[in-house]
Amino acid sequence: MILKETVDKIIETSRIEDVVGDFVSLKRRGTSMIGLCPFHNEKTPSFHVSVSKGIYKCFGCGKGGDSVRFIMDHEKASYPEALRYLANKYSIEIAEVENTPEEQAINDRRESLYIVSSFASKFFQQQMFDTEEGKSIGLSYFKERGFRDDIIRKFELGYSPDVWDAMTTAAVSEGYNIQFLEETGLTIRKDNEKFYDRFRGRVMFPIHSFTGRVIGFGGRTLKTDKAVPKYVNSPESDIYHKSNILYGLSFAKKAIRDLDNCYLVEGYADVLSVHQAGIENVVASSGTSLTIEQIRLIKRFTENITILYDGDEAGIKASLRGLDMILEEGLNVKVVLFPDGDDPDSYVQKFGSAAFKTHIEQSKKDFILFKTSILLKDAGKDPIKRAGIIRDVVESIAKIPDGIKASVFVRECSSLLQIEERVLISELNKIRAAKNKSSYQSQPQPRPDIAPGPDFAEIPGSSSGTDEAQEKEIVRLLLNYGHELVHWDGITDTYIAPYVIGNLADVTFEHPLCIRVIDEYKKQLEDGDLPSEQDFIKHPDHQIADLAITMVSSPYVLSENWYAKRKIYVKNESEDLRSTILGGIFHLKKRKVDRMLKTIRDEIQAENDADNQAILMKKYLQVKEVEKGISAFLGSVIVK
Repeated sequence: MILKETVDKIIETSRIEDVVGDFVSLKRRGTSMIGLCPFHNEKTPSFHVSVSKGIYKCFGCGKGGDSVRFIMDHEKASYPEALRYLANKYSIEIAEVENTPEEQAINDRRESLYIVSSFASKFFQQQMFDTEEGKSIGLSYFKERGFRDDIIRKFELGYSPDVWDAMTTAAVSEGYNIQFLEETGLTIRKDNEKFYDRFRGRVMFPIHSFTGRVIGFGGRTLKTDKAVPKYVNSPESDIYHKSNILYGLSFAKKAIRDLDNCYLVEGYADVLSVHQAGIENVVASSGTSLTIEQIRLIKRFTENITILYDGDEAGIKASLRGLDMILEEGLNVKVVLFPDGDDPDSYVQKFGSAAFKTHIEQSKKDFILFKTSILLKDAGKDPIKRAGIIRDVVESIAKIPDGIKASVFVRECSSLLQIEERVLISELNKIRAAKNKSSYQSQPQPRPDIAPGPDFAEIPGSSSGTDEAQEKEIVRLLLNYGHELVHWDGITDTYIAPYVIGNLADVTFEHPLCIRVIDEYKKQLEDGDLPSEQDFIKHPDHQIADLAITMVSSPYVLSENWYAKRKIYVKNESEDLRSTILGGIFHLKKRKVDRMLKTIRDEIQAENDADNQAILMKKYLQVKEVEKGISAFLGSVIVK
């Protein structure tokens, strides 16, 4: 258990923009920073980070919280795991008290998988550096490939001895649970009794998670026997999902963000060689077809991808259609082709870093133009094949969401394909129309016998039967301005929070979360304390914390052009706190009063006794006077 003093230090030290910035490419907008949300797929940024408040909020999917909550949500981590991650990031020594035997017995399964993977990684490294077999086979292989010691150690490369159960035996002897060794795929069970290592006699490439933890392995055989597979990879597990992982991303993410470009290669060795050459913004799809999840992972850091192909023409053609997914996600794609017989690894080893960078700059082409030239070369003068190529290329252009980019490619391809631009545009419009029709037909259609009408339940803040919007506005005012002093109507020694609570003593709140926030304010005020917005943002009740984050966040920033260019000054609500605070109070009271008046009118209509009707009418007129006073402040027109 982590000591409270340590927890407080971790939370105080963590900077939200640093923590989120490790996972999301952020750009400043006004007082906030924005980026693409890592929790749902989006093309337009709706993910906001408030540096001053220390929180993030996505106005698309609703996720929000502080630094600890972000790590918990993003890494599927427990609260202690998130704290340990942040402590490690900021080099804070963790002070813990000893767990009870019961607490010690509670084993977090995912953490156990991470632990055995970490043990295996260290075992493979130790075998390579400290044993004769490892040095003569594993280490010598990496040295022959031209990898320096610092790269070998940075990527935690290793060697698995050519013994049936060396790693499994070592792990079990150290007390690691065989169940977790099996679940990670490190160990394979045979005949329900015998166990053997998945990786034997192979050089090992640990695969790291986004945050740098070992989650899987790729093992390359050094044998020439064709019956032995060249590569063996970890199977899917609770911590390793191949389609969501890019090899080398934990080492490359900062460089990708800084250089605003990601080099995409095919294999482990390509990443190592390019990284060793000083080009660190490089990742690999690890020999698998590129997935939509991997593309979105890159998109968090940059919208520019440069794909580095080897000279294998058949492989290039096979991958062209799959790369259309990158276009659909709105990324800019360039392609670099290496001479036949070379890949990024061999080229940089032969010619060095400077020549490698020069080749990329001189050879890179936009993906659409690259695809067009490749297919044209294959088609030759065959008119049937050329017609098919035209449609294929236009289909790729149709996937580009940006209309301006699409029109530029239409013009360029018109010249390459030697076909009129209007023909390509016509074909492009047909493809888009068919796509839109298909998308429309896949949506649920309204029944023809039911006339469409407004769905008030889906309109934010409409709350036709409740006061939710007005009650949440009070919570927003308390969180944002509760610590400010009242400076109006001759009042100078009262804070806004108790002023608001006092003026709403006659109001009954109905929204459950608002009730809990108001009750918390009342309790702390009675105890002589004045709660701050951070007390609610970091509240142990996640529902209250989520409400607080939503109330203090806004997706909108007033453009400076209103004044800079148009000389129009827009007053901020904080400049006239009297109107802001009293407006919130009176809008809520008016809502309550309106509902009281309706209730009384209904009672008068239902009442048959004349005396009771007179009593109700008197009550109605009294409430009506209250409404007139409220409306006078709000500037409403009262119909008598």
